[in-house]
Amino acid sequence: MRSILIILFFMLMIVSAKSYSQKWQSGRFTDVKGNADSGFIRFGSGKGPIKDEGFIEFKEDNKSEPFKLSASDLRSFVVGKDSFVVAHPPRNESWAKNEFDFIKVALDEDIKLYVTKGGGRGRGHGFSIEPGIGAGVGTGGFGGGVGGGIAIPIGGGGSYEKTTWYYGENTASMKRLTDLNFEDVMADIMGDYPDVVDKIHAKVYVLENIDRLLAYYNQVKEGKKR
Repeated sequence: MRSILIILFFMLMIVSAKSYSQKWQSGRFTDVKGNADSGFIRFGSGKGPIKDEGFIEFKEDNKSEPFKLSASDLRSFVVGKDSFVVAHPPRNESWAKNEFDFIKVALDEDIKLYVTKGGGRGRGHGFSIEPGIGAGVGTGGFGGGVGGGIAIPIGGGGSYEKTTWYYGENTASMKRLTDLNFEDVMADIMGDYPDVVDKIHAKVYVLENIDRLLAYYNQVKEGKKR
């Protein structure tokens, strides 16, 4: 009985996440020439315009015919509460699904924090739009927070991957965030807030619960503004 319930649970997750990934949400994109446009966006599934590149679908309004934008057409885009930039995998890593794809900006500081479902050597890469994730998007176009934990279907393909985190000044210099470098990297990123750094050094927050760290960091940061 327990096994049947577990199977049913994961089947519901697949159906729910897949249907959500096809949902149009308000958003905006900036293309490679710096032109910006607002409308409705959803992640593309199936065959894209360019081989080995992720893509999104865009329409100006509900009556417009949607069209596809490949990763090489874009600099970044915002959809719902989440912000994404285009990226190649870091050196010595590969993304099996697309070698030029979208990666989510989880923290927009001098040293940025990026997150993807999948990533790493020989792993898949991509995103569905995730419910309940992220903080409000500011004028800079990047969301402040991110949820971690449960991986969801990637690119509508039905495969599941773990969450992978990267850090760097930009996507060209990003490196993998690991258990070994987590304390040093996150203490450096969040160094303006001693209370947060103390909890990092005390290992209250580790890579496994980084979503809680980001929530706490954003809470402290907002508190300092008041």
